[in-house]
Amino acid sequence: MRRSNLPAELNRFIGRAGEQHELARLLGESRLVTVVGMGGVGKSRLALRAATAVEKRYADGAWLADLSVLRDPDLVAFALAEALGLTDHTLRTPDETLIDHLAERRVLLVVDGFEHLVEECAPLLRQLLEGCPGLTVLAVGRRPLRVDGETVFALAPMDEDDAERLFLARAAAAGVPAATATAPDATGPAFDPTAVRELCRRLDGIPLALELAAARMPLLTVEQVLHRLDDRFRLLADGARGALPRHQTLRTAIGWSHELCTPEERLLWARLSVFAGPFDLEAVEYVCSGRELPPEQVLDVLGGLLSQSLVVREVTPAGPRYRMLDTVSVYGAEWLAALGDTERMRRRHRDWYMGLATWCELEWFSPRQAEVAACLDAALPNLRAALELCLEEPDEAHLAQQLAGTLWFAWVGCGRLAEGRHWLDRALACDPEHPDRAEHTSARLKALWVLGYVAILQGDGTAGVAALHECGERARATGNALAEAYATHRMGCLALLSDDMQRAEELIGRALVAYRELGELNSNVLMAQVELAMARVFLGDLEGAVALCVDVREICEERGERWTKAYALYVLAYAAWARGDHGEARALLTECVTINHTFHDLVGLVLAIELLALVTASEGDPSEAAVLQGAALPVWDTVGLQLFGSGNFNGPRALCAREAGELLGAERYGASVREGQGLSLDAAVDRALSERRGPAVRVTGSRAPRPFRTKVPENAEARRLPHW
Repeated sequence: MRRSNLPAELNRFIGRAGEQHELARLLGESRLVTVVGMGGVGKSRLALRAATAVEKRYADGAWLADLSVLRDPDLVAFALAEALGLTDHTLRTPDETLIDHLAERRVLLVVDGFEHLVEECAPLLRQLLEGCPGLTVLAVGRRPLRVDGETVFALAPMDEDDAERLFLARAAAAGVPAATATAPDATGPAFDPTAVRELCRRLDGIPLALELAAARMPLLTVEQVLHRLDDRFRLLADGARGALPRHQTLRTAIGWSHELCTPEERLLWARLSVFAGPFDLEAVEYVCSGRELPPEQVLDVLGGLLSQSLVVREVTPAGPRYRMLDTVSVYGAEWLAALGDTERMRRRHRDWYMGLATWCELEWFSPRQAEVAACLDAALPNLRAALELCLEEPDEAHLAQQLAGTLWFAWVGCGRLAEGRHWLDRALACDPEHPDRAEHTSARLKALWVLGYVAILQGDGTAGVAALHECGERARATGNALAEAYATHRMGCLALLSDDMQRAEELIGRALVAYRELGELNSNVLMAQVELAMARVFLGDLEGAVALCVDVREICEERGERWTKAYALYVLAYAAWARGDHGEARALLTECVTINHTFHDLVGLVLAIELLALVTASEGDPSEAAVLQGAALPVWDTVGLQLFGSGNFNGPRALCAREAGELLGAERYGASVREGQGLSLDAAVDRALSERRGPAVRVTGSRAPRPFRTKVPENAEARRLPHW
């Protein structure tokens, strides 16, 4: 079970033994420790090292929230929730979600790069610490949070011995041949020890400055580096040899690295500063290329920055990504501003990520669905930056609406309903300057039906109906048949969750007819077919529901689509259970749980676990069935109203509870449910996928599980079809 998201170290940690020990001691005495220091002094690296060392103290793990890539202060709580792996589909605020999750857990939360968001971060962390007694926060920034109970750990630059060891280790890693030992317990290049010591002294022992200098060793001698640095220091000190402030020393080292870059490298450095968080090569080639830097040269130029430690390479589930250190990026942004090119580059950046979102939406309905989900995770900081830019200008409100609507699969399919609601509300609150333009109208209509979809899944039917009503009215007025179909479809979805099955069947059926006439086929359309199948099940037409879902399954397998397929498997699993084929039902639900967990789709996941509990009870293991029912309860707390408050969707749970309770007795049933409630989400999924089976329980007079009946439609008995 995953207990941490702390990243592995990419190279050897050098020195800082005393600081590590002291920081570990402070974390044992204080619930809020803030590591402060200038940029480039190694705060983040030391904090992560210390967090890894003390992780075992915290039963529920150590988790890193990197706020350095965040620009919107309203998203601080979202970022902390995301770092903790939380998904919340309810109308609760992210603050409430965090407190509910952390209230009874023992967790170390590392909050890095908060200084530009301190006004929002400080009160939130105070609130969390007050409400969650098992929480310890290790904050990392350039200034304290100024929160009661805070212990500030001021990190100084490295001492001489550690600085020399770091420089020599990084020079060796840069490709300088190793020779004799020239520093305590370090084997490195054969440099003059006196020159190395002087270089480290001139760089004030600042780790980032030392690493930038070490990256130059394949091309320059230590003496040459000293000479070039002396020229810069002399200029900054106005000819005097007086000491410079340490922040100026770092800036000088970065400036010196900038001077040693080729013109193309300097230009790329400046343009890369528009990225927020990690980026890939294709994004760089589009955003940063131009007349002065042709696309075919970008790879080589990026490689030059990488070799100089100005850009770092990361391996992510989406593939290799690159990132600029914050201090280096800020320097590049200043140069970009000096060139007068900031706004143009921000727009190119936005255009790329709007294009990426469009590509992801199309590829969501393909075998690359899992790749799209991983790509989205990596691109999220940059997508947020693109949305922010769209919202800055009133005449670009339609672009914000288009982008927020295009990302529907991210909000719904990848477990980000709350953040999706945030962006959709903001985008739709903006009034475009030219509302009658076709592209502006189309963008607003898409954002409206997506908002309606998100709000319904959050349990906010009022907001959902308002958005869908506006979408439908505007779509009819402008002749946009596709937007009207989506609005009709989502109104049918609301009827389904509200137990109005006849209306659900009518509306979803009407939407499917429109989709076919318009030639629309994607995950949403197939989901409509699954939702129609659910309505048919509740109306007693199990045979018709199975036919619909078999068709969906075939199309999904043909197209490589997995997200909608999981919902079709859910309906087919119920049908298998209803005819007594428990093995088939379990196999279908196992695949369903696996897919939903992969995409962080808690709605589909918890429905599958609920049905799996019923299957388990029918297999003769009521104790394990009760554990699974208990495991579903915390997930429902995250998703929203249990089983949507629907009598129909509650059918399998009610039947399972009745049967398991009768077989076990109230005391044993309650104990098993409480056991399940104590499982984490990952543990609950592992339990659902396990092959464990308890001994069959037989109680005299017990009844075999049977289809749960709510209301009986007129044709149910005639067709002799089981239904929920």
